[in-house]
Amino acid sequence: MSVPPSVCVFCGSRNGTKPEYVQSAKDLGRLMAEEGWRLVYGAGDVGLMGAVSRAAQDAGGSTFGVIPVHLLAREMAKRDLGSFIITENMHERKKVMFMNSDAIVVLPGGAGSLDEFFEVLTWRQLTLHAKPIYLVDVEGYWQPLIALIDQTINEGFADKSLRDFYVVVDTVDELVAALRADLS
Repeated sequence: MSVPPSVCVFCGSRNGTKPEYVQSAKDLGRLMAEEGWRLVYGAGDVGLMGAVSRAAQDAGGSTFGVIPVHLLAREMAKRDLGSFIITENMHERKKVMFMNSDAIVVLPGGAGSLDEFFEVLTWRQLTLHAKPIYLVDVEGYWQPLIALIDQTINEGFADKSLRDFYVVVDTVDELVAALRADLS
């Protein structure tokens, strides 16, 4: 019996200003469950994190949450997950999430989501992994980030190959289609 693929979702612990952000998180959770993919995420029950996990669970999906001890109350730890792990710190959280995933998806989020994206992007650049990384550009949310990465390349601080280490998709449907190909 083969193990179903696991997809790490980095996303905001807030809802953001546009309803499309929350809807994308809900759609992703539901579609992951329908595809039989396990959700690996930050174990919070707030913001986009809560939306993606509740949608996955409501659709019968498998969930794996990882939260550092200092965020148990702040992110309202969702303890009714298939797997629930408490880590000592943020670095350990990211490591456990990454190690238990076959692909990485980044929905809109704040500084934490940026930190998570840049860490896995840097690891990919250093050839420490070859897992696919996706930015879901809901309503153009990631356009300033994409421009910043282009700026680092244009100013000589990164090779243009950096663009090859992540894929930008505009919708969750596009993401799921791409993940089907990557995870098959």
